[in-house]
Amino acid sequence: MSRTTQDVEPSPSLTHGLKQRHLSMIALGGVIGAGLFVGSGAGIAAAGPSIVVAYAVSGLLVMLVMRMLGEMSAAYPSSGSFSAHAERAVGPWAGFTAGWSFWVLLCTAVGLEGIAAAKIMTGWLPGTPEWAWVALFMVVFCAANLAAVKNFGEFEFWFAALKVGAIALFLVLGVLAITGLLPGTDSPGLTHLTGEGGFLPNGGEGLVVGLLASVFAYGGLETVTIAAAESQDPVRGVASAVRTAMWRIALFYIGSMAVIVTLVPWDSKTVVDKGPYVATLDHLGIPGAGPLMNVVVLVALLSAMNANVYGASRIAYSLVERGQGPRALGRVSGGVPRVAVLASSVFGFGCVLLSYWRPEDVFPWLLNMIGAVILVVWIFIAVSQLRLRRRLERESPERLAVRMWAFPVLTWVALAGMVAVFVLMAREPDTRVQLYSTGGMTLFLAAVGYARQRTRAGNTESAGS
Repeated sequence: MSRTTQDVEPSPSLTHGLKQRHLSMIALGGVIGAGLFVGSGAGIAAAGPSIVVAYAVSGLLVMLVMRMLGEMSAAYPSSGSFSAHAERAVGPWAGFTAGWSFWVLLCTAVGLEGIAAAKIMTGWLPGTPEWAWVALFMVVFCAANLAAVKNFGEFEFWFAALKVGAIALFLVLGVLAITGLLPGTDSPGLTHLTGEGGFLPNGGEGLVVGLLASVFAYGGLETVTIAAAESQDPVRGVASAVRTAMWRIALFYIGSMAVIVTLVPWDSKTVVDKGPYVATLDHLGIPGAGPLMNVVVLVALLSAMNANVYGASRIAYSLVERGQGPRALGRVSGGVPRVAVLASSVFGFGCVLLSYWRPEDVFPWLLNMIGAVILVVWIFIAVSQLRLRRRLERESPERLAVRMWAFPVLTWVALAGMVAVFVLMAREPDTRVQLYSTGGMTLFLAAVGYARQRTRAGNTESAGS
């Protein structure tokens, strides 16, 4: 049996050190990413109260993507996740393209999150160098991921617990304030939703900008399907995560956006300057809310760094196991792909250095290049699910522990939604450059992957003749 058609990959050299409690909390906390705390302010400023609609629409798309990915990951547990599925469904070039583009995205994100976390630290400790904080964070998470997969699981378990607890408290306080039951506050009613320009203060264009911002805030949900391959019960872990994705997205993202725009004027400068969560708690007059929320934001950023170092190393390892990368990255010791962990961390810190050395040209180019990668990955997921579902129904129906809703109708609906987002990105000047840059990188990787596929096929034919 060829490597591209193995039922379960990668090889057993990776350990199964993640417990079900780790995977459950990774799934729960993975929804609450840095994009929600840090990036949502710009979306609110653009869309106003209609940001709730933007997050609901993009949330529906993400739910469909997670359902498709969950179906394939439960059937074929793999640390390569969607990359391995794309290779199995479409061909080695597709797995190569999806995997390496996502690796670049994760490694760059590690650097960006490190920079954002360092800014918080230098705000608390003025005069300390940002790069030193980034280096410290990188060393900590690199070391944790080098030691054992259970260290990654423990970090994420406690990070997720803090994030979930904080946002749950935020939602409770928000609902009490909206209903007028919070002491010292009066219910705002619908004032902020219908006043100050109405529900669509910047019209359809503002909603489009908010929609694009919300789509990319959902990044990171894929980590649970990568981690599931190293858990004690991969199928159960993936199935549980996917089945609860709907209420998690509805509660944490859409619910918190509704609370924020109901309580705080959408055009308040503090929404962008301080962040929407801090602005809301300050508006309610809760003492010490700002510094406390900054701690939560810091935890969210560190959690994302930890998860991205892990995810990048496992994607790289899986690619090498399938003959899609340099062999050195596939070396495993102690059940951990340590060379891949080191390489991913070094790439991430290199992005940080570029932000200081070449902030005017190279660094913005890198940011633009990864701007739409998540959409490219989602398209590979949808196309792969379309092809693999028929194969599974025909050859191994017992593997369908998770099933895509209303297949194939909703898969095609999701694909149409992704194409619509691409069109919207092409219409907006700020996102058009990202779209073209990501497209260039994707085409380059696809060409390299296809050339490698042809070469390997030719070598196989020569060896067999």
